[in-house]
Amino acid sequence: MSEGIPGRTVVVEPTGEHATIDTALARDAIAGLLDTDPEVRRRVAELVELEPERVAPPVLYALSEVLLDQGRPADAAFWFYAGQLRARFDARRCTDPTAAAAVDALNERFGGPIDRFAFTDPDRLRRTVIRAVAWDRRTPRHYDHRWIALHGMSAYLGSDGPLSVPAEEWEALAARTRAEYLEGLRTALRNIPHPR
Repeated sequence: MSEGIPGRTVVVEPTGEHATIDTALARDAIAGLLDTDPEVRRRVAELVELEPERVAPPVLYALSEVLLDQGRPADAAFWFYAGQLRARFDARRCTDPTAAAAVDALNERFGGPIDRFAFTDPDRLRRTVIRAVAWDRRTPRHYDHRWIALHGMSAYLGSDGPLSVPAEEWEALAARTRAEYLEGLRTALRNIPHPR
């Protein structure tokens, strides 16, 4: 992990449980998805779409950018919202509330073009978000959900406590996150001006 300081970068090595977080697949996938070579981006996107349950949410955000560049905006919107939903859940089960800032950073980095596409058609937006929620409900998570803890202050300051809330709370947290995500959709749809 690195912290930007004007004119230089300072690398902060994770310690304790933070040092055990496996982000190798996510780092490699994101590097491939953001590569300058369009062929590399295309190949990595195909691999991610084959096994999306294996990648952490930031990969799904990056995938959305590639798919948008490929002229597949509907697919891009689906993966963006699926990644956003999973990132929110991961933030919720992280014991460091400051780590949730990672979700905002991902939304800011990747969200503008997706939202400009999705919000032009409220019915399409509704269908896409409902599809993303259904996908999340039925699709397992085979990635290290603690990735988000690396973005919180406890990663810099060190932490002796657990990085996640107890696993027996996860199912209820996931259900609540999905319900609130759908409520956010309803609010957004009410605020979209409809053509007369």
